Amino acid sequence: MKRMMIKTLVAAAALAAFGMASAQDIKERTIKFATQNPKGHPIVTGMEKFAEVVKAKSGGKIKVNIFPGGVLGGDAPNVSALQGGTLEMVSMNSGILASQVKEFAIYDFPFQFANAREADFVVDGPFGKMMHDKLQEKGMIGLTYFELGFRNMTNSKRPINKLEDFAGLKIRVIPNPINLDWVKALDANPTPMAFPEVYAALEAKALDGQENPLNVILANKFAEVQKHLTITNHVYNPQSVIISKKFWDTLSSAEKKIITDAALEATKAQRQASRDAAGGTLDQLKKAGMQVTELPPAEIARLRDKMRPVIAKYAVSVGQDTVKAMQDELAKVRK
Repeated sequence: MKRMMIKTLVAAAALAAFGMASAQDIKERTIKFATQNPKGHPIVTGMEKFAEVVKAKSGGKIKVNIFPGGVLGGDAPNVSALQGGTLEMVSMNSGILASQVKEFAIYDFPFQFANAREADFVVDGPFGKMMHDKLQEKGMIGLTYFELGFRNMTNSKRPINKLEDFAGLKIRVIPNPINLDWVKALDANPTPMAFPEVYAALEAKALDGQENPLNVILANKFAEVQKHLTITNHVYNPQSVIISKKFWDTLSSAEKKIITDAALEATKAQRQASRDAAGGTLDQLKKAGMQVTELPPAEIARLRDKMRPVIAKYAVSVGQDTVKAMQDELAKVRK
């Protein structure tokens, strides 16, 4: 009994330190938080920071258990589990959510953001909020955006020095239509596949290549099964941090504030971790044996031209209002 009283007093003191209303507003809860990314990846670093802040702000009452590496299944099963309320939280590529809300395909448009500053401005502002608000009717609440980074191409066949070198390569893509179409535009063969299956498919030569940010390539040891890396920076992936609406609706105002504030604090730490690691990641991939090709500006320009019909096609399905809203935000940050 005495030990319980001490524990309650400690929790109350912690809540008071963070300016929370009272211990009665916070219940004992456990949150399962899943991702496809492995332990040690900057996304998981952000999740760990989130868990740490939630624990501190709730006086230890709310515990966050992290499930990295796709151990709770691929992205599609995770979305279903969120909607059903059997999984509380997930972090995933925002573009994957196009299967739920078609406008999210805009996050997979190639060559959209010139740098991370532009991406931060768009996702942290009214546009990013508008997009996450669309998830509510699908049983999910968007809390924030972590950073996965700019995607680059790897393959086991040959170095890619020019546009024509993509032809015929069997490339794994995130399973949504725009990714199929932009890979087809390069005369390559797109193969949609859940992320946990990719390494084995590359190892078995069922795939020639894949495309992901450098930190994903490193963390998943793709250098063991892929010799050639081409720096294309073709797509920037924001990573949506989402919570189940069924779970969210059971929370008190104080609990919602803890989770919201912790998500924003974790986002700052996560993006910093991602960007701090970026400089050394390429060196580590080279040391692991990858041959790196940086495409000259003229070839990047040719790639952009190849993507224009794809972007035009999906601008129609995404909706001109959504495209214009993003373009307006990009125009502001580029002034």
